Amino acid sequence: MSTIWRARAATAAAVLLGVVALGLGVASVLLDHLTHQPGTGGWAADTFLTTVGVVPATAVGMLLAARRPRNPIGWMLLAIIILEVSPTAPYLILDYRTHHGTLPLGWLAVVIEECWPMFLVLVTLLLWLFPDGTLPTGRWHRAASVAAVGWLLVGLAASSRGVVLAAGGHIRIQANGDLASPLPGAFRVLNVVVIAGTLVSWTAWLGIQIPAYRHARGEYRQQLKWLYSGAGLWVLSLIFGVFIAQLVAGNAPGWGDQAVVGAIVLLGTAALPVCMGVAVLKYRLYELNRVISRVVSYTLITALLGGLFAGLILLATHVLPVKGSPAVAVATLVIAALFNPLRRRVQRAVDRRFNRARYDAEAVVTGFTARLRQTIDLDTLRDDLASVVNEAFQPSHVSVWLPDDEPSATVPALAPPGTRPA
Repeated sequence: MSTIWRARAATAAAVLLGVVALGLGVASVLLDHLTHQPGTGGWAADTFLTTVGVVPATAVGMLLAARRPRNPIGWMLLAIIILEVSPTAPYLILDYRTHHGTLPLGWLAVVIEECWPMFLVLVTLLLWLFPDGTLPTGRWHRAASVAAVGWLLVGLAASSRGVVLAAGGHIRIQANGDLASPLPGAFRVLNVVVIAGTLVSWTAWLGIQIPAYRHARGEYRQQLKWLYSGAGLWVLSLIFGVFIAQLVAGNAPGWGDQAVVGAIVLLGTAALPVCMGVAVLKYRLYELNRVISRVVSYTLITALLGGLFAGLILLATHVLPVKGSPAVAVATLVIAALFNPLRRRVQRAVDRRFNRARYDAEAVVTGFTARLRQTIDLDTLRDDLASVVNEAFQPSHVSVWLPDDEPSATVPALAPPGTRPA
């Protein structure tokens, strides 16, 4: 009975934290509008992109905390989301600059505003605890436990500046929502320690991942693939949003840090918790190769067909005596005729690199089809069919029945981790 009550309490706590995170996301949109600081280029865009960024991550955090309550990853993910989406800056502007500190919970906004060191600490621990929520075992376990506890204490100490200011009662806010009070020397040292420790920890984690992935097998290897995929999308969004978009657009309207750049980074960031949730819950772990294959193949197909369509329009307009709608119609018909053949060729080439299991299965079936045309012995055909099914699909067992014949002997097979028996 106690186990059931603990499970229900964990589920209730996860749902409560998820509702708080979603409420803070809604509040951030409203407060940005009230303080005339839309974060992503307008009311509608801010609402849409906040929903896309907050809802998937919150749902994953709630699911992990409820389904794996003893794994701290779900709880840490919810805490990270709450710290990230809390609209502290606009609320501080509205409270201390507009209403002179008369609104409720102004002190809580001050405390959360200064919790960015704890945000970095939680993200660092999230990486080291992935995927089962435990520190490294063996001779390094004690040292890792001491380092994790010390890292948490440093983060709490560096984040306590907001508590000190709220307790003092004398709070000044700048026009952008930052605290105007001078930073004491002790907190300045702690902030430097947190930033330097975060960089060192992330670098060490990246260095360990290379041998860890090489020695990983089975489900753990697939979990690392999902984590790397989400992290890769996040890094690419940062690179594109912070560097490439700025270089391409320059000072064009709407491309500032609070507009398209923030939107790109937000959308890329949402992929990381989703991939982590799939890895921790072990849900369709072996579908990653197929996902990557489809994304890459359809991206290539879109690029090729788009370039061909533009080339045909330019050719018909500037070289051939075909203008206007007929040129577009002809180009559309050509693209429609080329879509399926091009899709098959591109999909086969991409599967050869990213979805090797499907490519190998197709090769096995193709070979069986060629042998089938030259085989007339039923026993040979039966054994060959069972072997092909076993090699291509890897079920738990294979049996072949023929009319007016006894069923063949079951061919044992070992299914890979994460697959269901056929």
